[in-house]
Formats: sequence, C-alpha cells, structure tokens
Amino acid sequence: MSSETFETQRAALADVVAIPVTPFAADGSVDPATYRALLRRLLDAGITTLTPNGNTGEFYALTPAERRQVTELTVEESGGRADILVGVGHDVPTAVASARHARDLGVTMVMVHQPVHPYVSQAGWVDYHRAVAEAVPELGVVPYVRNPQLAGARLAELADSCPNVVGVKYAVPDAAKFAAFARDAGLERFVWVAGLAEPYAPSYFSAGATGFTSGLVNVAPAVSRNMIEALRAGDYPAAMKVWEQIRRFEELRAANGSANNVTVVKEALASLGLCRREVRPPSRPLPQGERAEVAEIAAGWSI
Repeated sequence: MSSETFETQRAALADVVAIPVTPFAADGSVDPATYRALLRRLLDAGITTLTPNGNTGEFYALTPAERRQVTELTVEESGGRADILVGVGHDVPTAVASARHARDLGVTMVMVHQPVHPYVSQAGWVDYHRAVAEAVPELGVVPYVRNPQLAGARLAELADSCPNVVGVKYAVPDAAKFAAFARDAGLERFVWVAGLAEPYAPSYFSAGATGFTSGLVNVAPAVSRNMIEALRAGDYPAAMKVWEQIRRFEELRAANGSANNVTVVKEALASLGLCRREVRPPSRPLPQGERAEVAEIAAGWSI
C-alpha cells in the first residue's frame, strides 16, 4: 500500500487539527448534547479535522466505554463534514481495539498517544506503534511524539514496515530538535503537525510543519483559522499578530507543567455559557480568583 492511498488523510492533517474538549454533566458523566453542540460550533466555523480522545479531551480520565462514546458521537455529529483522527493508546490490545472500533465506524485515521509506560526504549517505541499500525493497515496512523530522546531514524524505520504511518504530531518543545527530527525521518515522507498548538506553530512551520493541533480552537475557532491562513501564506508577521493575541491564554495553559491545560479551555467555554467548567482528576477547575482573567480574554476575542 503506497502513501498515495492516504492523500485525503494527509491533506486533513495539514490544517488546524482540533482537539475537542469532553464536557461533563452535573453528575460527572459525559454530556452528549453539549459535546454535539461544541462540535457543531467547530464545524460551522469551518474546522474540518477533529481529534476525539485527545489530551484536551481528557483521554486518560475517560473510561473505555466513554472513549468509544466520544468517538461515536464525533462520527455521528460530523456527518462527513470533517475528517476524524481518533486518539488511541494505553496497552497494545486496548489501542488496537480502539483503532478497530474507529475503523468500523468509518473513521480513516488514528493518533497513537505517546506510550505512558515509564520505561520506553526506542526499539520498543517502534514495536508498540508497529503493533497498532499493522492491526489497521487501511487506516492512516499518526504517532504522537512527546519523547525528546526519540530519533527521527526510528520513525523512518517504523514507516518502512508500516506505510500507513503518514503523519506525525510532534510535541517536543524544541524547534531545532523538531527540524532535525523531521529531516532525519524524512521531511517529505510525513505530514508534520505542530503538536504544541498555536504558540509553537510559527516556528515549527518555518521548519517544515504544515498543520498544528489546537485546544484553543474550542473557544475561538476564527482565531485558529487566522493563524493557519497566515502560515499557509508564509506571512509570519500576520501569524505573530495572532500569536500575540493568544499568548496570555496559552501561557495560563502552560503554567506549572501544563497543570491547567484543559482547565483554562473549559473555563473559557464556561464563561461563554458553552459548557460546564468541571474537569476530572488529576486536573482541577481554576480557583475562583483566576477565572476572571480567562473570561476577559475569551470575551476579548469577540466570539
């Protein structure tokens, strides 16, 4: 199977790759109606690539049944209006089962979360992703790379045996390391997605990325669209104007080891009346005294 088979998936990755939040009801369960409404808001704003069960969706705090539910809701609500990249992970059988569930719903891509095992060897990283990719050869597979130790040559090795590995969500906060990794793996061989969202998008695009992930897009899809359009045009001054616009919001998300990464997004949505602010442990809602700044930022985007 050649990479040409996956052109649709590759095109979908070279865009704003939205990571929807997973809203919870008052009883703590997943809130399907609110989730659907948030998806419609993204779709109506022209967002066409969605990643259910991403980190902004609190992947690791969801049960297996909830992860399946979120995938099913995303497929149903998008109704073919978006390409869907389902997050899968945990142990190999669980990741494979999730990928096959997505495939059976008509999804054409999966993102494989960085293994959370405390002892990850580079060869073992290849084995883990190969096991998932070989189980669903008809799906485009996107490794989520957060490990700064991983060498680009290992990704090339993986793709040599699994041609359905077509893109990479690169989330190591080091633009120079990204540039080297992409070239060691094969710059043209994969679609490179800046996995640290809008703050890193300009620097990563300058080194070869053509898409970026976004949690902010849940709050202000037009702002994320402005960023991708500027970057596609090679207009870095315009992209950096957007960067300044979102800088404080993203600083709040990144503070204290990204402790409030999802919390800040949900707080902004709550301030706009779009969903409840509750997150699940080990995340925690913002203290009352910090909520006003987030609300002010969100209101300032004129959404």
